[in-house]
Amino acid sequence: MEFDPDTLKKEDRPGKKREELRGMVLSLKDLVDYQEGTVASRMIVNTKAGSITLFSFDENEGLSEHTAPFDAVVTILDGECEVWVQGETYQMKEGDTIIFPAHIPHALSAITRFKMSLTMIREKES
Repeated sequence: MEFDPDTLKKEDRPGKKREELRGMVLSLKDLVDYQEGTVASRMIVNTKAGSITLFSFDENEGLSEHTAPFDAVVTILDGECEVWVQGETYQMKEGDTIIFPAHIPHALSAITRFKMSLTMIREKES
């Protein structure tokens, strides 16, 4: 399954709108709340050049294996998870970052509740 970053668009959560976050010092992990039994997301940047989306995962939640059309940079903001990239498994915790290569299958699963930042930089194919 090909991952489409544009499917991540959701209504802004109560509080500051995306545009109101510009020029502010932010604590990314405080911008998305945990929700019991599910995955929540909040896009904080969305331009033609790329996007930054924050996610919270309740324990035992995850994203099934998929690919993305662009490299995806994931940084763990809180908690612990397990990620799979083309058959390799990695344990990640707060402060860890991984780059999921474009078009390569990857997945992730919460070990504990965790939050992450997903940065996608769109580029034209040559």
